[in-house]
Amino acid sequence: MANPNIVNVTSILGTTTYYVPPGTSALVLVNNTAASGTVFKVNQIVVSNTTASAANATVAIYSNGAVAQGSAPSGGVAYPIVSAVSVPANASLIAVDKTTAVYLMEGHSITMTSGTANSLTFTISYEVIT
Repeated sequence: MANPNIVNVTSILGTTTYYVPPGTSALVLVNNTAASGTVFKVNQIVVSNTTASAANATVAIYSNGAVAQGSAPSGGVAYPIVSAVSVPANASLIAVDKTTAVYLMEGHSITMTSGTANSLTFTISYEVIT
């Protein structure tokens, strides 16, 4: 697992993706596969509650857990960015923004956990730097 040199960048591609967890287990929101030759700069993660009841949200960086979006992480350790934070009914939580940007290295992923199934939308905006 290398740490790509971002001084000699050949491309920076902006991406936004989102996911609504159908259950209450940790799932991958975005992954940077091993040996990808890229680093992801995470600019923003927003958690929106679309229900009439509060729901807890957890967002974590997962080491050694680069699997497809919506899959359970495999191997590695979760390092929480926000842990079991209550998102009020019909409100949003900014888990990461430009002032707290995170770099996602090769072979790592960002996971999400919803305390209530189908209640939270996790949206992530990031740059894929090659």
